[in-house]
Amino acid sequence: MIRLLLLLLLFPCALHAQEWPVWGGNPEGTRYSALDQVNADNVDDLEIAWQIRTGSLDKYGVELSKTVGFQANPILTPPAAGRSLVLCTPFNEVLALDPATGEVRWSFDPHIDLGGNGSDADPDGENATAFLKCRGVAFWQDDQSTDNAAACTSRILLATNDLRLFALDARTGELCKGFGKDGEVDAEPFYMDKKPVWKHEVRFYNPPVVAGDLMILTTKVRDNHRWNAPAGTLRAFSVRTGALVWQWDPVPRDANDPMHKIWDKDAARETGGGQAWGMLSVDEERDLLFLPTSSPSPDFYGGTRPGNNEYADSIVALRASTGEYVWHFQTVHHNVWDYDNAAQPVLIDLVKNNKPFPAVIQATKTGMLYIFHRETGEPFFAIEERPVPTNGVAGEQLSPTQPFPVAPPPLVPHDFDWDDEWWLTFGACKEFFADARIGPIFTPPSLEGTVVVPSTAGGVNWGSVAIHEPSNTLVTNVLNMPHFAQLVPNSEVTEPRPDAGPNDMNSLNPMHGTPYHLRQGPFMSPRFLPCSKPPWAMVVAVDLQKGTIKWEAPLGTADKLSPIPIPFKWGTPTFSGGIVTAGGLFFIGATVDNRFRAFDIKDGDELWTVKLPTSSFAHPMTYSIDGKQYVVIVTGGHPFIDQDPGDWVTAFALPEGQ
Repeated sequence: MIRLLLLLLLFPCALHAQEWPVWGGNPEGTRYSALDQVNADNVDDLEIAWQIRTGSLDKYGVELSKTVGFQANPILTPPAAGRSLVLCTPFNEVLALDPATGEVRWSFDPHIDLGGNGSDADPDGENATAFLKCRGVAFWQDDQSTDNAAACTSRILLATNDLRLFALDARTGELCKGFGKDGEVDAEPFYMDKKPVWKHEVRFYNPPVVAGDLMILTTKVRDNHRWNAPAGTLRAFSVRTGALVWQWDPVPRDANDPMHKIWDKDAARETGGGQAWGMLSVDEERDLLFLPTSSPSPDFYGGTRPGNNEYADSIVALRASTGEYVWHFQTVHHNVWDYDNAAQPVLIDLVKNNKPFPAVIQATKTGMLYIFHRETGEPFFAIEERPVPTNGVAGEQLSPTQPFPVAPPPLVPHDFDWDDEWWLTFGACKEFFADARIGPIFTPPSLEGTVVVPSTAGGVNWGSVAIHEPSNTLVTNVLNMPHFAQLVPNSEVTEPRPDAGPNDMNSLNPMHGTPYHLRQGPFMSPRFLPCSKPPWAMVVAVDLQKGTIKWEAPLGTADKLSPIPIPFKWGTPTFSGGIVTAGGLFFIGATVDNRFRAFDIKDGDELWTVKLPTSSFAHPMTYSIDGKQYVVIVTGGHPFIDQDPGDWVTAFALPEGQ
């Protein structure tokens, strides 16, 4: 009891993170758990407590499963709501499990659209099943109800790939009849407000974000397809009724918006995207919602959208209850590098000039960390506008400067030259990419092709960061592999060559409404060896109060990728992220080598490693049942970088008696 009271006083957000009721552990997005039964001294004793399969692989087949992403972060509902471990499959099927045994308590199948291609208006006909994902579900408790046993007093909220919303009773999985029409809202009409909108260009990947009685929906808008892509509007719906409550567009189309006047009139009307496709964070006490916005359409050419494109590529603070704009900061001006803000903003408490500083952190694909005061947007560390290259293609209007925080230092390299080529390629990269433009960060896409460093995938991607709250230590995985992008004039293209795979440098895709097609891919030799030196992925720890890097460690071994299975710690492509516990551990999958790891947050030592059925590109989570701590992770491969699909959910715990 004394320890419980101390936790309440010292770490008010730690207790709800302990039960993991929200994607990422808590509304603040810290991915921190106050559990410490599993710690640096005994983590090597972890063993499988239970393991199940969702059944998706058998139901939908291997070939279809190769193209989807099983990236769910399960949540644990409280005892009054049944105390179930709840997750979703890439096909939006929901499973509620007994958290101590993995036994299925109930399931729900929304029967999402799996048929056909895009509409006839879509010349590229993207298939309905391409890259299906469901990263999680949300939980809501009716605080106004006096009867916790009443149906739908506690709800599981689901947003599907085909733009529908569902509210389910958390105890039974039954539809909540008062929500929409018999528990379902067809949200597609709200997102088809920009003509023509081609089917499957907009999807829900993330769970709804709950703020009071609202469920707020992020969207994934199709990249690099056309300049007038669908709008990236953020929308909030009533958890009780499913009715639309407010909406906010990251492209300021309203003439009364203060940012509208600095946009080109045609661009403000027609440009799409800019959406928040990463997760949001909520400061419930201040009624603030923080969202990471992305690039306006299209990603690699901005001639159709001159100017800085404010609100896009920013961290934005809105009033959670109303959607009212509060403040924003743009981390990339006029983005043509696909440097979306994908990472969930993270809320922590720092101290500046001996005064409390309620902070929000925006991690970025550029590997830079921007830290602001939640209420005002005041930077914690100074941010400088520095000159960057502006020699773009004809029709481009690049910003002459970009914002760089003076601290912390970038978590990944910001330039590349041929001295950085990996010796094991034996010069093949320099020969293959002989005409490519190389240089520092923000070197623009070009007709010759440009080595984009950091990669368009990060730095830090949608997996965001984790915070050890007692010490304000940030821990995250970063990708350290450059990318390649080339703009090809339409006049030189006889016929498009759609993507044949993530390593197909012969792909050539139209960016409709622009003068160019896009060729892009990983910066690799013709034999698929990375051109840059290892390690290609790292775990990095940062002292947030000081703005310094504490340690770095390689993340991943190359045995699965190499024709000779030697476990060199060279790192692998990494997506998703990890969690931090009071036991002094950073747990993470997020690698192609099928491994799940625990690092010591003091010094980065890799304390525990276990092989999984296939790779995991989902966040782990942890909780305690009857005094026993469990660590859970899902494994399913990755549609781009590891097409070795799976549908496993695995829980680890210490042996009985420990």
